[in-house]
Amino acid sequence: MQCRTAKAPKREMVIESPQQYKSLAEIEAEVEGVPQVPVVKPKIIEPLDYENVLLQRKTQIISDVLRDMLQFPTEDFQISTLRRQGRTLLSTVPETAEKEASSLFVQECIKTYKSDWHVVNYKYEEYSGDFRQLPHKVLRPEKLAAHVFEVDEDVEKDEDAASLGSQKGGVSKHGWLYKGNMNSAISVTMRSFKRRYFHLAQLGDGSYNLNFYKDENTSKEPKGTIFLDSCMGVVQNSKVRRFAFELKMQDKSTFLLAADSEAEMEEWISILNKILHSSFEQAMQEKRNGDLNDDEEHGKAELSSGSFQDNFQTARDVESRMRSEARLKLFTLDPDTQKLDFSGIEPDVRPFEEKFGKRVLVSCHNLSFNLQGCVTENEEGPTTNVEPFYVVLSLFDVQNSRKISADFRVDLNHPLVRQITYGQGNGSDSEIIGDGPPEGLGLAPHYPTQGVFSVTCPHPDIFLVARIEKVLQGGITHCTEPYMKSSDSTKVAQKVLKNAKTACSRLGQYRMPFAWAARPVFKDASGTLEKNARFSALYRQDSSKLSDEDMFKLLTDFRKPEKMAKLPVLLGNLDVTIDNVAPDVPNCVTTSYIPVRNFEQTGSGTSLLEVEEFVPCIAKCAQPFTIYKNHLYVYPKHLKYDGQKSFAKARNIAVCVEFKDSDEDEAQPLKCIYGRPGGPLFTKQAYAAVLHHQHNPEFYDEIKIELPTQLHEKHHLLFSFFHVSCDNNSKKKDVVETPVGSAWLPLLKDGGRVIMNEQQLPVAANLPAGYLSSQDGVSKQSGSEIKWVDGGKPLFTLSTHLVSTVYTQDQHLHNFFQHCQSMDMSEQASEGELIKYLKSLHAMEGHVMVNFLPTILNQLFCVLPRASHEDVAVNVTRVMVHVVAQCHEEGLEHYLRSFVKFVFKPEPYSSICLRTVHEELAKAMTAILKPSTDFLTSNKLLKHSWYFFEALVKSMAYYLTESGKVKLSRNQRFSASFHHTVETLVNMLMPHITQKYKDNLDASRNANHSLALFIKRCFTFMDRGFVFKQINNYMNCFVPGDPKTLFEFKFEFLRVVCNHEHYIPLNLPMPFGKGRIQRFQDLQLDYSLTDDFCRNHFLVGLLLREVGGALQEHRDIRQIAVQVLKGLMIKHTFDDRYAAKSHQARLATLYLPLFGLLQENVYRLDIKDLAPLGNHNNMREDSLVPNSMVPPQKPGSCIENALHKDVFGVISGTASPHSSTPNVSSVHHADSRGSLASTDSANSLLDKSSDKTNSLEKSQCVSAVGSTVLRCDKLDRDEIGNLLMCFLHILKSMSEEALFAYWNKAAPSELMDFFTLIEICLHQFRYMGKRFIARSQEGAGPVAADRKSLTLPVSRTRAGILHARLQQLGALENAHTINNMYCHTEADVNSQCLLEANVSTEVCLTVLDTLSTFIMGFKTQLNSDLGHNPLMKTVFQVHLCFLQIPQSEAALKQVFTSLRTFIFKFPCTFFDGRADMCASLCYEILKCCNSKLSFIRSDAAHLLYFLMKSNFDYTGRKSFVRTHLQVVIAVSQLIADVIGIGSTRFQQSLSIINNCANSDKSIKVGEEHR
Repeated sequence: MQCRTAKAPKREMVIESPQQYKSLAEIEAEVEGVPQVPVVKPKIIEPLDYENVLLQRKTQIISDVLRDMLQFPTEDFQISTLRRQGRTLLSTVPETAEKEASSLFVQECIKTYKSDWHVVNYKYEEYSGDFRQLPHKVLRPEKLAAHVFEVDEDVEKDEDAASLGSQKGGVSKHGWLYKGNMNSAISVTMRSFKRRYFHLAQLGDGSYNLNFYKDENTSKEPKGTIFLDSCMGVVQNSKVRRFAFELKMQDKSTFLLAADSEAEMEEWISILNKILHSSFEQAMQEKRNGDLNDDEEHGKAELSSGSFQDNFQTARDVESRMRSEARLKLFTLDPDTQKLDFSGIEPDVRPFEEKFGKRVLVSCHNLSFNLQGCVTENEEGPTTNVEPFYVVLSLFDVQNSRKISADFRVDLNHPLVRQITYGQGNGSDSEIIGDGPPEGLGLAPHYPTQGVFSVTCPHPDIFLVARIEKVLQGGITHCTEPYMKSSDSTKVAQKVLKNAKTACSRLGQYRMPFAWAARPVFKDASGTLEKNARFSALYRQDSSKLSDEDMFKLLTDFRKPEKMAKLPVLLGNLDVTIDNVAPDVPNCVTTSYIPVRNFEQTGSGTSLLEVEEFVPCIAKCAQPFTIYKNHLYVYPKHLKYDGQKSFAKARNIAVCVEFKDSDEDEAQPLKCIYGRPGGPLFTKQAYAAVLHHQHNPEFYDEIKIELPTQLHEKHHLLFSFFHVSCDNNSKKKDVVETPVGSAWLPLLKDGGRVIMNEQQLPVAANLPAGYLSSQDGVSKQSGSEIKWVDGGKPLFTLSTHLVSTVYTQDQHLHNFFQHCQSMDMSEQASEGELIKYLKSLHAMEGHVMVNFLPTILNQLFCVLPRASHEDVAVNVTRVMVHVVAQCHEEGLEHYLRSFVKFVFKPEPYSSICLRTVHEELAKAMTAILKPSTDFLTSNKLLKHSWYFFEALVKSMAYYLTESGKVKLSRNQRFSASFHHTVETLVNMLMPHITQKYKDNLDASRNANHSLALFIKRCFTFMDRGFVFKQINNYMNCFVPGDPKTLFEFKFEFLRVVCNHEHYIPLNLPMPFGKGRIQRFQDLQLDYSLTDDFCRNHFLVGLLLREVGGALQEHRDIRQIAVQVLKGLMIKHTFDDRYAAKSHQARLATLYLPLFGLLQENVYRLDIKDLAPLGNHNNMREDSLVPNSMVPPQKPGSCIENALHKDVFGVISGTASPHSSTPNVSSVHHADSRGSLASTDSANSLLDKSSDKTNSLEKSQCVSAVGSTVLRCDKLDRDEIGNLLMCFLHILKSMSEEALFAYWNKAAPSELMDFFTLIEICLHQFRYMGKRFIARSQEGAGPVAADRKSLTLPVSRTRAGILHARLQQLGALENAHTINNMYCHTEADVNSQCLLEANVSTEVCLTVLDTLSTFIMGFKTQLNSDLGHNPLMKTVFQVHLCFLQIPQSEAALKQVFTSLRTFIFKFPCTFFDGRADMCASLCYEILKCCNSKLSFIRSDAAHLLYFLMKSNFDYTGRKSFVRTHLQVVIAVSQLIADVIGIGSTRFQQSLSIINNCANSDKSIKVGEEHR
């Protein structure tokens, strides 16, 4: 195997060019800690023998409920034939064509146009691409929920108005009332009523207080408050005073109030009752929602009883049920699934079809001259032109001096005018159809007026030229004279009409040039039609300027009015319009007069005739022929007769063109020349326009001929020249035409090749039989009776243009097919000669190669397996490489894709031909790739290897199906020699890709991708264990420390292979224990990459190992690796075959080693710089929840500075008086990986100072370095986000059994790391707020000053650290949001906010689910040591994290429910032992009580009340001193932290707590805790 096994280490350290990524200090720190270790190649793990394992574990697989995840489906592929759909109603190939064809090339071309499509269908192919190509995928949820976040609330909002004004949908009322003095000792009298101003205020939780004041100024403190939560009812009471009513309270007390009028009283009673009713409804709803833990019967004494377990279980069910409603798949919110990225999508391959350039519909409406009259004898008919005119339209490209379309002949004459020529001209051929193709029957449009032109390369210098002819009459000048005068025309018209009738009766079949006109077609090069342009004036034809060359000169001056003004103009108008062509335009016939689909035979005049385009002969404009077409266009150009002495009169010369298949005397011309409008479709002869009195006439006519399918040596064009007598001489016998010579042109030369170019022929005065044997006038053959005009000089010039899809003019192509034919017919033709002809194919013209692409490639594939010499096979493959490379260079590779997918069909496998295309092609590819061979060819082969691999695969599919071997087991399908050939080919490719990539990067990249696709497809046909081995061999060519390019290659290869449609069965997600069948539940799951895991689950093991390795590389490489892993996991999520929960849980087991991988790198997921702003300004240092290793301190005596935070820390038993930050040595547990969970600081994750972090990292790296080197640089936010997205997806998908198995198996440090990871998830996916997202999407990031004001941390440490922290925040120059896409519009920002809000909420709920599952199973461990143990502190820290990070309303509702459950389940943690957790919780809850959002304030107030009440219950209903003290300390702390808690928001929250206490029947608390 050629690969880089003994490769000298490329680098001595892990960091290659760290300056790109890190500060100098970090580099130095790492260099000091990292010893210089050479790169160690990872251990090679051999894959399992897949086919054998399937046999051995057959019973286990069959009995598995999810067996569809373990087995390939049957009939995974099949070969099929698709009916070829042409665009015409009938086949374009004439019925007799196949019988007539004798040459191999013609036969093969016909076969190409007749054969159906041959396709290999892969049943599940739509699942074999990127996740974006999955069928039935719903990548984006239709409507995302809008979440409310405090961070989006308007800071400037008037908080009093916000809090005191009623909530949306609430009730508001204020006014003067009389309040009775309720001192029970005195009976209520009229005098005891005091007039007070009452104001009804709604609180954040929806409850109401009735505040009363001495005057209308409600902004000051109220004189008193009635808590309506405790009110039982409102009734009228008129006994004491008129208009009085009373409020009955829960404690049997009453409040007596009176209004000034009955209406006022009724309004107050109505409003208050409405409030009480809605409060009752709300209370019932809360009851239904299961505020189950709030039950006063459950005290401390019952914590251990069974009833608690039931209660908790029910609470958990309610909790999880509420959370499971409307949950989103995390990956639907991933920015990668939101982005429209088509980069990985394979091109859509379509069968070959006829393609056209820009199509233009030309509609001819009318040609009218000013000279008009009535042509009928009695002069009763309409006024028309007085003689017939004929229009010939064609396109001229002035820029390239080319006529780019065939002629479109139009007869616009009135039927009465046409009658003038009836019975003339084509009388002998009056039958409608002759020997032409039967498809044309009856479809020749009688008088077509609409033609469809096609232009491949449109530009403004293309003109539509109209040449107008009339019946031969005389000189052009003489005939046009009447049309140039504007005088009284009646007499002139009569005279012209009389002359015309005479001319038509004699010379009706001859035409003469008369006028011309032109108009531009396109406005620009993109093909916009110049619809408004009209035809120019009708210019008189000049008999000396008739040729196309002269026309180009005239058109060059067309836009120069001063030049055009000099031309003589005829008075008349040609009305022709142009328009775009609808794709499904009806009633169209092709250039061969075959009706196109959508043809309705409504009448002869309505058909549209397609006009042939003469496409430029360059490869870029060429396309593979798909239909049979065999037309020859003949252009007589010039006859030089001024020197001839053979004929007395030869002036008005007509050329008659015929096509003959014999030169015998009696031989008739073939009826294959396309006729004129109104005549038959095919005629035997055609005439060119005649010039009057010209000895050297020029011609511009185009004669179109339908060639026979098989041409032979005798087929030739015969040109007969006649002198036409224009004057009717009544004295002598009227002879119209006199023969004045003949010329002929054989079509085939050089051994059967059609020769087409401009020719100059001698003219013969006579035409004896056998005239073809004399080729030209120079070679006078013995016995020849030919008399040559003017001594046999080449007097006649003509050109021909072949538009044929069955004949080629290319010498090399012709010779190759001819030799192949001779090899088939005789043994003499040697293979040595064949190699010569194969080599000459390299010189084939580009456009010819493209035109006949399917036919050429088919023939090469025929020759390949028949060749007995390896040289022949190699040369065939070289030609293919050349053809494929040429197509790519011209941007035509889609034709190659169409060929391989639809046309290529290897010859059926038979016992006669033992060689197969796939084996011979693979051998030839290997030979070309050998180092000694031509490196240009091998580079081309590498660059375009996709074509050869796809041909290999298709050949393999046909071989298996046609030989029936598809029914055999995988290891018996292909011969050992083919297995060896594939292995050799893969090994031969390796060094080209992994070593020589610098020489030709594109070639190596393409070869790597194509090889991956080939190997992926081999899983469908071959022994899968063998394919695994090829992958393993290939992967072993890559080593750690490779350049970035090679990592790109490696992960591209893995990405493609892992996208196989049956990737899951290939990984066998099943138990691999010893013994008999195991249940999945008993599975010993792998949470790390063991050798067994990598062997049994080969592909996923390989991918995870490579991702793990890549994480030790640079950022670019890490991102590539993580992207591949995430893309694959997204694909699993949206694969509808595995949509069930059980499928997803089983799938998750394949990725469990990711846990281990992340834990190994947990110290690199440092997100201290990634979360610059907090919800409640909570970026504090770690004194509130200090290190568990620091012993609790006794309260000290430093009381003089009562508001100093350290003092409160000491009082509450939560901090050392000497140190507010834990020291490093105590933080670093022996078994810790430096996780945030190893310190109990409230925010160690965010706030370790930088020097501390560096020293930590250094020590970790040193301890971690053993045989391998671990990198210590941090991962960036995108990488962390992608990795954590995968982690959360697994966490969400895996079964609870698998989770418990993991937790039980994990070491304490791993458990800590696990909780670190989920806390990092909360920080990573935190919602940053709309303003932040808008700024970051503007690209420049927030302005430093703004950012500081936004992110000002309420630090509790000394001023110096606060200053440092601010500087650190100010340095966050690159603020990233989850998806830093470029979008500036408000809609884009809104959708980005919506996305991030949903991600944050979903992550929060996922983490909550995980925590509740953990708490359920690990209650005992958490309760150990009265709930004061590292595990509990870690779990509590995650709970606390929810309150410290911005959460949505939906998420916070669940968070508060979980916290109640948590407090209820572990009261000892909060109310026994050290008070640090209770202190932290109080602080965070109180901060929530000051939130801008009323629902947060309400829920926080309820939670704080619940905490107090739980404390009260825990102490046996004696007191709640601890909570009380912690609340007092926290309030003081908040004041010290400059949080404005003097606001009405905070007052409101306290009112809610008061309401809770007042309405709690089980407890009476006499004081308000303020």
